[in-house]
Amino acid sequence: MNRCTIIYNEFCEGLYSEKGLKRLSPSLKTLGLLNYTAEELRVEAMQRASKMSIQGVQPKLSAILNIKDGLFEVVDKGGRYILKPQHQIFPELPQNEDLTMRLAESIGIEVPLHGLIYAKDNSLTYFVRRFDRKGQKDKVAVEDFAQLAGMSRDTKYNYSMEKLVTLIDDFCTFPAIEKARLFKLVLFNYLVGNEDMHLKNYSVIIHNGKVELSPAYDLLNSSIVLRGDIEEIALSLKGKKSNLNREILINYFGRERCSLTEKVIEKILKTIQVELPSWFKLIEISFLSDEMKEKYRSLLQKRINILGL
Repeated sequence: MNRCTIIYNEFCEGLYSEKGLKRLSPSLKTLGLLNYTAEELRVEAMQRASKMSIQGVQPKLSAILNIKDGLFEVVDKGGRYILKPQHQIFPELPQNEDLTMRLAESIGIEVPLHGLIYAKDNSLTYFVRRFDRKGQKDKVAVEDFAQLAGMSRDTKYNYSMEKLVTLIDDFCTFPAIEKARLFKLVLFNYLVGNEDMHLKNYSVIIHNGKVELSPAYDLLNSSIVLRGDIEEIALSLKGKKSNLNREILINYFGRERCSLTEKVIEKILKTIQVELPSWFKLIEISFLSDEMKEKYRSLLQKRINILGL
């Protein structure tokens, strides 16, 4: 049996399962290989970087899904998907990000449609549908927190989680709801070792006339990829970026800074606790190598113990 890289289900023949293809589009019957190797995708990303509105450490490409021909096509403009190929230095980032986004989705964190597809050298490329676009040409109003805070790409780490909460109070239509969502996301990122959530990785979106947190994006376990001593959170919390614990994350951040009630906090903690066994199962069936799976499991279990979940 094969396992579909789009939805992780088992199937018999072909590159992807029928259910996986239908997640992309009800009309999609087949999906061919990307017409690039991982190296060629990285070169394309570098050459097209100045033409795209999305940037970052990972090579990224804008793409459309050609349903008629059953292909993802790389484009300069009008893309509805972002493609992230294998990185030349950091191993297995596409598999890592896809798994981490899947774990987030399991506890009710909203994420865009995403998955893994095969390039022509059989390497895996991560794809994610853009939530800042709708229809053929329309853009959705989205602003990241660096813009809201008046910060730049160069100063996106020069902030604190306490000040980020204040931005939610200032800009969101229903701050109490969004602070609960933020609290869940912060706990999630700590558990899975995502220590690179800087200001540009949080955004607000206008949805049905309301300003709210956007779907989550750029979630991955960076702790098992980076070498040496690393921080546990990108924006300081209670003046710290490492050695976080239950007191800081739940009592200080959740209760004191986000002003969440005991009932709301307990509900979020219970939601995470119930799904933890499924997380380990997802790690096991993911497309990470055995070595990376073990690193992911080990860090997750360590953080579960620290939070007492």
